[in-house]
Amino acid sequence: MAIEKSKIAIGFIVAGVLMLLFGIITAIIGPTVMKNEVEKNTIIDPKNDLSYTMWRDLPVPFFMSVYFFHVLNPEEILKGEKPMVEQRGPYVYRKQCQKENITFHPNSTVSYKEYRQYFFEPSMSVGNESDVITIPNMLVLGAAVMLEDMPYAVRLLISATFKTFKEGPFLTKTVGELMWGYDSDLVAFLNKYLPGMLPASGKFGLFSEFNNSNTGLFTIHTGKDDITKVHKVDSWNGLTELKYWKTPQCNMINGTAGQLWPPFMTKESTLNFYSPDACRSLELVYQRSGEMQGIPLYRFVAPNTMFANGTDYPPNEGFCPCRQSGLLNVSSCRHNSPVFISHPHFFNADPALLDYVLGLSPTEEEHGLFIDIHPLTGVPLNVSIRLQLNLYMKRVSGITETGKISEVVMPMLWFEENGYIDGPILSTFKTQLVILPAVMEYMQYIFIALGLLTIVVAVFVFYKVKRSSNSAMTSPVLTNYGETSNEQGKDSHGFETQEKSSTYSGKD
Repeated sequence: MAIEKSKIAIGFIVAGVLMLLFGIITAIIGPTVMKNEVEKNTIIDPKNDLSYTMWRDLPVPFFMSVYFFHVLNPEEILKGEKPMVEQRGPYVYRKQCQKENITFHPNSTVSYKEYRQYFFEPSMSVGNESDVITIPNMLVLGAAVMLEDMPYAVRLLISATFKTFKEGPFLTKTVGELMWGYDSDLVAFLNKYLPGMLPASGKFGLFSEFNNSNTGLFTIHTGKDDITKVHKVDSWNGLTELKYWKTPQCNMINGTAGQLWPPFMTKESTLNFYSPDACRSLELVYQRSGEMQGIPLYRFVAPNTMFANGTDYPPNEGFCPCRQSGLLNVSSCRHNSPVFISHPHFFNADPALLDYVLGLSPTEEEHGLFIDIHPLTGVPLNVSIRLQLNLYMKRVSGITETGKISEVVMPMLWFEENGYIDGPILSTFKTQLVILPAVMEYMQYIFIALGLLTIVVAVFVFYKVKRSSNSAMTSPVLTNYGETSNEQGKDSHGFETQEKSSTYSGKD
């Protein structure tokens, strides 16, 4: 019986050692296996159904919310008073993206064009596309600044042309017309006699170039040869660097196309992407860690230096001519029109910009941009890109439409493009890339703990059985010795005997 118990204890010791070894081996090779699995599912490859479909079709719903700055005092502005604006909106549009002309190349890159369409969502909007808004007329006030260095006679001729076509300094149109275009006799005239002067050949609208259009020909890395390059832009429209800016650094095309990023991000990582709409590469920095429905994330935000001028941040000198910090001059890529990009309500900008316009109140929560990234895979979980479109306007002699307008960077509108993973996609993503890796990690520690516990208990049992066995072997010897001693101390009747010594005593 004792031998059988010893064998069982030894068996448990062997089992414990095996569990301990399995746990240790899993702990050693587990991260490598997980890393390989993430790499395999991150590479842009049609064989990877989930990741390839997510990259190609962007199943996550994206929305663009547009807020207009309705001008309350246009007549007073022409007299030199401060502009007063009122925010209207949001007017929400569902954004539909589709990659087409997908072509894989031997050098581990893939080319494509992404087409986008926008559909108005009345249920998500505050107002309708029929709402009437008053904003500065870019055709008049923008052209005035562009032509201020022309001979005075030319400026008078331009002013007369504006009057002929009944174009004033401010424009009152519906939201739909301002967004997607309206008929203008001046636009038709310019397109006929000065083709190429305006960005659009048909109707003139602030977003007319966005709808039913593509973002250009992107060529990005698939990650097959180097996972750290996956999604990074190799070229855009055949260019490996831009030609808009004054320095090589500012003309660099850095990062991804702004939809997915390489895996294995750290808090020291930066989020770089190229934006054709901003005409430059942008860089976000780590702000904090968090969770979204149990999925760990890193939040990346715009640094204060993103739109800083060259004086406050010398590396941005190539984006100049600059004005106050907080403004990006995009005239070089917008047909030289005096257009500036900023954060909404001049958030993170020079406070002086707020002094020139009444009705603005910037806050980080409402106007700061951010991207929440799952650091292990580089997949964005929640995105909110917020930018503001501004027009630089001033009085230009000879062009009477400018009146006595004070020099000001005038906000026209701001928009937010946002989207987040939800529904079945989130569940699948969480199961494959969060729950399963967590189970694997916990299992290795469970096996190590169980192995150690089994070994300790089995060893304890083994030694206890062995001691019991040794005790059993020595007990008969001690018993026989005691019986013999007892027999020698008893008589034939079983009573104890006592030796008596006789003492001889004699008398002389």
